[in-house]
Amino acid sequence: MAEAIAGWGTEPSILIFADREHDRAAAAAAARGIGARVIGAEPVADALDRLGRQANVDTVYIELCDGPAGSYDRLLDWTDQATRDGAAAAVLSMPHSLIDEVWARVEGPGITLLCDAGAEERAAALALALARRRHKVHDRSVEAEAERLRRLSEEVARIAGALADLTDSARSAGYLPQGAPPDADGEAEIDADSVRNLIRIRRLRDQFFARELFADPAWDMLLDLMAARLEQSRVAVSSLCIAAAVPATTALRWIRALTEQGLFARRADPADGRRVFIELSDAAAEALAAYFRAARQMGLLI
Repeated sequence: MAEAIAGWGTEPSILIFADREHDRAAAAAAARGIGARVIGAEPVADALDRLGRQANVDTVYIELCDGPAGSYDRLLDWTDQATRDGAAAAVLSMPHSLIDEVWARVEGPGITLLCDAGAEERAAALALALARRRHKVHDRSVEAEAERLRRLSEEVARIAGALADLTDSARSAGYLPQGAPPDADGEAEIDADSVRNLIRIRRLRDQFFARELFADPAWDMLLDLMAARLEQSRVAVSSLCIAAAVPATTALRWIRALTEQGLFARRADPADGRRVFIELSDAAAEALAAYFRAARQMGLLI
């Protein structure tokens, strides 16, 4: 039975949609814990009807569960459009099995994606979404999370700049011909096995050290996409999350950030409208080609 929670006040408002009662209760507790006003907590099936009747809401929290393909399409489309229009922020929590379906339909800047997230991660995502809507942060833990996301943005920008510098330097040193297209001689001299070997070496460390010590999702995903490009294969978002070797929520943040910086590109699956592939942009592929050619000329490539 739907749980309706209403009231008026100056606190930021939130609507919660989740099929399991304990998920609705947990989200409501997290929202109240950060000073939000819960104006509704209902099953996902009732979301579109409730949202259509709701005059105003700061943030919408939606907890998705496994279901028939396409069962969330209309809700995801509404959420994407609402965030694009600035009508509301949104937090979407989902299992790993729904990553491709969700990613194919949402691109709005006001959407936070969570995957197999714990209670603390959900609370932090809600707090950040509400804070962005109100342009202020009330809690130290939220400040810490906001600072972490700011550093993520700066790190992605640094990686993009470094790859651009690498390409320029490689051209000057003769590793890449001037004006060569990305898939010309530069990539022809690189083979997928060499890239896959480098990935395997990186994963080998995990057998001897804690994985968190060497987490570098941007580089791991760049390598995976480079190998796929050389193999002429496609990489779904869910597969790229696995290649990142970090929690899926963290991987999704990196994928979005690297896409916004122009290093990754979204490509719709022509055979399945509910799936999106991720590819290297030509500029990123060119920079990686320069990196591998330089490493080979220095005798460092295994």
